[in-house]
Amino acid sequence: MLIVILLLAASGYIAFWWHQETLLNKPWVPDPDSILFGQRPLPPLMTSPHPILTHTPLRTQGRNIVDSRDERFKLASVNWYGGSDELFIPGGLDIQHRSSIAKTIRHLGFNSVRLPYADEMVMTNPPILPHLLAANADLVGLRALDIFEAVVNSLTDEGLAVIINNHITHSTWCCGADPCDGLWHNDHLGSICRVRMTEDEWIENWEIIMEPHVKNPLVIGADLRNEVRSLWGTLSWDTWAAAAERAGNRLLAMNPDWLIIVGGTGSGNFLTEAGARPVELSVPSRVVYSAHVYGWSGWGSSEGRYAKRPYASFVKSMRDNWGYLLEQDIAPVWIGEFGAPDKPSEGDAHYWKNLMRYLATVDADFGYWALNPRKPKDNLKESYSLVQDDWETPVLDYRMRDMRKLMLQ
Repeated sequence: MLIVILLLAASGYIAFWWHQETLLNKPWVPDPDSILFGQRPLPPLMTSPHPILTHTPLRTQGRNIVDSRDERFKLASVNWYGGSDELFIPGGLDIQHRSSIAKTIRHLGFNSVRLPYADEMVMTNPPILPHLLAANADLVGLRALDIFEAVVNSLTDEGLAVIINNHITHSTWCCGADPCDGLWHNDHLGSICRVRMTEDEWIENWEIIMEPHVKNPLVIGADLRNEVRSLWGTLSWDTWAAAAERAGNRLLAMNPDWLIIVGGTGSGNFLTEAGARPVELSVPSRVVYSAHVYGWSGWGSSEGRYAKRPYASFVKSMRDNWGYLLEQDIAPVWIGEFGAPDKPSEGDAHYWKNLMRYLATVDADFGYWALNPRKPKDNLKESYSLVQDDWETPVLDYRMRDMRKLMLQ
């Protein structure tokens, strides 16, 4: 009889779970305001309180990033990926000139760009096939590092601030289950990693990729490592914070004006211990923390992933993970990655609505993932894209509508 009761209870739970998942995966019906936004040309952000950066250098002041006049510079960023992937260069250089892509980013209203790279790209610096540079003939014949530098310069020539991001060790899509890419080093894993790297080599790669930009005032910082992670619960915050201090101090020896951006552990989610054990550098007022928030974040917790949580539960998680750093005026937090598809499910839209509401409440710096309309591997469609395949025409929907509101805040 007990077995029957347990089987019935399990069946009931599975049926309930299946029903909830079905509801979350239903296509979201856009609201009238989103539809109207997509039918109009994108207006310029004439009244943005956080325009293009003109007064450098930046530093931190409590929860804010401020410029040389002590006025807040709110990061309204977009990710432009590719330098961390299989083709070794930022995407779209076969479709548009890099300066045209920079102009498109400005037109969308962003004031800064997060530009990822892979350690393999730095360590091998491969030549790039000419067809990948079809719209950038002046780059044909150059190697990956030269092209990365040219892209950075095109962005800053357009007035955009640039944050360079060490995204992954191997040049591939991030982030999978490969333990060789989870940390900033993998020498403890021996020969199982195709690209092997010590912590010192990781820092040396940082020095190589930042050296050309030492005198560029709009290269404002280094996002030290994307989504550090290890086997569940085995990476301590103190271990990562100490490594961030060693890397950060080496970079500040090159340029003491750079911001050093330190992501949370657990795939960028957790900064819960940063208040008690802050990252401390040789130059004060340089640490910015970063968190990533997606609809699938929160999986494995008792309350489930963010796509299904009510707002109160979502807010509690944000405050526990990183929001307290803003509320207590401890340090800036940049949401360096978040995003949603152009055709969202009910769960996607629910997560997005909660995140936008919270970001507006705490007035956080942010970085949307991503600009790219295609993924490097197999040219797959990127549903999170903000531009169409021509790398110029904006995708105008609920996402740009809501981010414009954050930009104007």
